Amino acid sequence: MPVHSPFPARLKEARLNKGLTQLQLGVRMGMDENSASARMNQYEKAKHAPDYDTMKRMAEVLGVPVAYFFCETELDAKLTEALGMLSEDQKKSLLAKLAVMGAPHGSGEI
Repeated sequence: MPVHSPFPARLKEARLNKGLTQLQLGVRMGMDENSASARMNQYEKAKHAPDYDTMKRMAEVLGVPVAYFFCETELDAKLTEALGMLSEDQKKSLLAKLAVMGAPHGSGEI
């Protein structure tokens, strides 16, 4: 059974949440106005996958972390989006709190 990427659905969801059309998103990312809508449509229909730099630009325009596009569940997507809004200090504090709760984490120092 083939595994389907959550990317196309997450991209569309984030775009709609931001109130943008495919054309508007593409143009804000710096794409040519004549091809922006078609390219975004191909990404949302999973006919093509963008490279990392393109995903990074999408994430910046849409205000989500790149990791958001790969979340398999709605809960994971919401958590990732919320984490992306935190400052570095807030992230470190949250990680320390999770460690106290017994959540697994890397052995590296915070």
